[in-house]
Amino acid sequence: MKTAIVVGAGIGGVTAAVALEQCGWQVTVLERAAELGEIGAGISVWPGAAGVLEGLGVAGLQKVAAAGDPAGMRRSDGRWVVEAPDLGLELPVMIHRAQLHELITDKLGPAVTIRTGITVTEVTQNAARVVVRGVAVESGGVSVSTQYEEFTAELVVAADGIRSVVRGALHQGYAGPRYSGYTAYRGIAEVETGDGGGETWGRGQRFGFAKLIDGRIYWYATANRPAGAPAGPGGLHGDVTAAFADWHDPIPALLAGTPPEAVLQNDIYDLATPLPPFVEGRVVLLGDAAHAMTPNLGRGACSAIEDAGALAKHLRATPDLSTALSRYDAERRPVTTKLVKRSRAVGRLGQLDSGILIAVRDGVLGLAGEAASLRGKRRRMEQSRV
Repeated sequence: MKTAIVVGAGIGGVTAAVALEQCGWQVTVLERAAELGEIGAGISVWPGAAGVLEGLGVAGLQKVAAAGDPAGMRRSDGRWVVEAPDLGLELPVMIHRAQLHELITDKLGPAVTIRTGITVTEVTQNAARVVVRGVAVESGGVSVSTQYEEFTAELVVAADGIRSVVRGALHQGYAGPRYSGYTAYRGIAEVETGDGGGETWGRGQRFGFAKLIDGRIYWYATANRPAGAPAGPGGLHGDVTAAFADWHDPIPALLAGTPPEAVLQNDIYDLATPLPPFVEGRVVLLGDAAHAMTPNLGRGACSAIEDAGALAKHLRATPDLSTALSRYDAERRPVTTKLVKRSRAVGRLGQLDSGILIAVRDGVLGLAGEAASLRGKRRRMEQSRV
């Protein structure tokens, strides 16, 4: 049986492990954390990624519709710019990251071995194999033991995130992560609301929320600030509450309904373009290790899932490993490069803090919203005649 190592057991890594196993590979997953799992809040699963998961047999991603609930884009005072139905787009399934991770790992079979507590330190390869070296840390009561381990396989999939050790080893001259200029707060609120959610843009700040499939409300907020700035005296919850206290309902209620200790905050980075090659010999970059993007399009984890689906597709279709990997790179790098650039551009637009530029932005968006509304009404009228 062919052998593969997956570095990183996040959503992209475990999806790749499931896909490789179903292609007939023996897979070892190396995860730095002491336990398998995901942290974070909500995640949007768009149709392309949902299709990959469905093809892998991942169950439980049923879509929960909130018929009649308004959703779309607003200004900070609550005025609508455009409502989602007018755009004619299929909306994603919203789910907690940990729940999605569990649904995927439930599909791992006997050909997959998970090793936690392994920090990868070195990757070398030749024409026949790849060697991954790492440090294993084991805690036994008050004592901690450290030992070095070596793993060998025919293929390595690097799904070890935006600060990927594997990518750094392969592309030492690559610029790597770049700061976007803003930070993000996230949380889960146990609040009842008839508001369908969406995103609201203000001055250097944005707020978005959506209902998860379990009924809770996932929210996120962004604010311009220097990287690494510490939280204020009220902590993260105090910072985000103060920043959005006078925004439209139900934003204040969502923040009030979130436990203060459960608020997450991350400075937002993406990878500099042009992106590095996703393939180097027998090593493949996947997910944030290959194309970390700002979260403005909600496509980061979905792109990792789609990477895994594309990799499996080419491995099945092409017996020659080098050809299969080249085709993976040719398919996924152009697509994700566009997403990285588009997501960063949306973030720049949403985080504007110049009053003049914001007035121009909101005016243009308002006109675009009116045009979309007219198209939406026309489409619904045509559908009603059928």
